[in-house]
Amino acid sequence: QVQLVESGGGLVQAGGSLRLSCAASGRTFSSYVMGWFRQAPGQEREFVSAISRSGGTTYYADSVKGRFTISRDKAANTVVVQRNNLKPEDTAEYYCAASDSGSIPSKPGRYAYWGQGTQVTVSS
Repeated sequence: QVQLVESGGGLVQAGGSLRLSCAASGRTFSSYVMGWFRQAPGQEREFVSAISRSGGTTYYADSVKGRFTISRDKAANTVVVQRNNLKPEDTAEYYCAASDSGSIPSKPGRYAYWGQGTQVTVSS
């Protein structure tokens, strides 16, 4: 299995940027599709973005497309999401997740391993 630890959350003003990182340890990092999800208070966990094992294919939720960029560093066993032009509605707890699915899923249930989460708060 794999252990995931997120970092980089914090408080930022609307229009600002944050870079969230997820460090993976344990089983081979490249064995997993990696995804990011977020959950605001009282809401369901929602898909943000995902990246294939090779890093060559990425997917984004419509709400973040054009503002967020996901990438993975195989040498460092990390996956990073650069978040630009942040909006108050981006405020949530952000979670990194790993999936051994053959595809690149967007449903939380398809991801077997999760980090502890990191809070992002965007002030207006």
